Amino acid sequence: MRILALDTAMEACSAALLIDGRILTRYSEPGRGHAELILPMVHELLAAGGAGLQSLDCIAVGRGPGAFTGIRIAMAVAQGLAYGAQLPVIAISDLAALAQRAADKHGVPAVLACTDARMNEVYWGGFNCPSGGLVECFIEECVSPPAAVGVDWSGPWVAAGSGWAAYPHMAIAPVVDAALLPRAEEIARLAVRDLAAGRALPPEQIQPVYLRDKVAHVTKSRT
Repeated sequence: MRILALDTAMEACSAALLIDGRILTRYSEPGRGHAELILPMVHELLAAGGAGLQSLDCIAVGRGPGAFTGIRIAMAVAQGLAYGAQLPVIAISDLAALAQRAADKHGVPAVLACTDARMNEVYWGGFNCPSGGLVECFIEECVSPPAAVGVDWSGPWVAAGSGWAAYPHMAIAPVVDAALLPRAEEIARLAVRDLAAGRALPPEQIQPVYLRDKVAHVTKSRT
């Protein structure tokens, strides 16, 4: 498989090129300026991998949750590249990518991924992590006040993401990795599973996931 992956949803800006199991990466934590960095990263990776866009199987992109502007940057770039090369796109959860990175780093069977959503809220979800495999969500991703984040897990697990730094009183896990961010490398790996399962979409059909948008719509429908 040949997959180009992009992510600008949070503080990090990253791109990855997966070619038949080998991954080339570019990663930076600029805080700002993702729009100026992401396309040069893509060009560098394609040149380093000796690949053209038309030779790829798909483009993968971090769909959020995260910063509204950051999510839109990666989605727009992924759609533009995919349109030009007539490629499908796979949208991957940034919480899943964060959980995958934490699982690989710490070798644990479960991760509670939690990132700062501002406005006294966090994005979070729970993920199972088969040994050496790809994570699977088992606590649905949501946005909530920090006080609503809670699990009763036994055994080793990791709390990963900026939510634990913003609200350290939540840190009830044996291991807390609050500095960890999602990146394109894990998005590419997770996209392999989706591509094999036939979940790639035409670029116009991919959608960002803000979570806060979803909550607003649900609240409105109940009033």
